[in-house]
Amino acid sequence: MKNETFARIYRLVRAIPAGAVATYGQIARLAGNPRSSRAVGYALNCAPEDVPCHRVVNRFGELSPAFLPCGKETHRLLLLAEGVPFRPDGCVDLIHCQWEPAELSL
Repeated sequence: MKNETFARIYRLVRAIPAGAVATYGQIARLAGNPRSSRAVGYALNCAPEDVPCHRVVNRFGELSPAFLPCGKETHRLLLLAEGVPFRPDGCVDLIHCQWEPAELSL
């Protein structure tokens, strides 16, 4: 069960295009369990290297202090390199870059 859930989460996160982000809750909803945003975090913590975990932020657009290797700074640099816009408060500007999948059959 856990392997299937994590695999579904990884497929979804791999589908987020460069320059866009999704929230943990959004990935949980798309994966079929809207109350499992923490499970998304657990899955991303042990994700394979080809999963662009940096494209997932919290519901406010805040970055993760647990992001490796250097927490929020690494998270921010990876998103900036893809052109993701930030607000003056340091959060991702979700209005301008939140991913809206065209297809939900991932």
